[in-house]
Amino acid sequence: MSGYESAQSTEPTIAAAVAEFEAAWGDPRTTSVELPPVDVNRTLAEQYEATPQTRMTGTQVWDMEVRKAWDPLTYIPYVASEGESWAATDLPDGRRHLRSSIQRAWLSDERGRVLEDVFTDSAARRVIFLGRDRITGPRGETLRADPYQPLFHVEHGVSGTEDEPLNTWRIVMLTESADPRYADAFAKAAAAGGLPGFLEIYLGHDLGVRLRRR
Repeated sequence: MSGYESAQSTEPTIAAAVAEFEAAWGDPRTTSVELPPVDVNRTLAEQYEATPQTRMTGTQVWDMEVRKAWDPLTYIPYVASEGESWAATDLPDGRRHLRSSIQRAWLSDERGRVLEDVFTDSAARRVIFLGRDRITGPRGETLRADPYQPLFHVEHGVSGTEDEPLNTWRIVMLTESADPRYADAFAKAAAAGGLPGFLEIYLGHDLGVRLRRR
């Protein structure tokens, strides 16, 4: 269902990546989870003291997503302990690159290699990460994902308006049967409130904003 070779049987495009994601999302065997959109500025105002006082634009949230897609070690260090991207290519409808990272498992503290085919859709302001079991590395070597958890696809995005952006996120675990443990884990993380960690990092790292949770 998720073999890298099958995904490469036709010329890669954003449309093909979206189709692959949606096919996995609708497959009754997989485990699909969509978190409620994060109202970025409302969350900032209600749950943080920001210095200087800050409101984010949709453009800034999208800039964060593009940077994070290329550089997981900077923007998701709480998940990724290693990260590398390569093979950036312009497509007729967006951009594509490959990524390898060592990530913490969703359901445990175990860590392993995650390989992703990454598609950046600037028109729709979404990035689609398609999990792969193996890809060609930056030096022509064959990289293999560690089998410590199922492969997964993720969609990160920006919706709402330029002045009131929403940060969106959904994931589909390529399980052989639906596994409610993943939905429970993601719901628990969302219930903790606050901005996603990568937005907190972007605010400090790229915008020079100091944050303190109320």
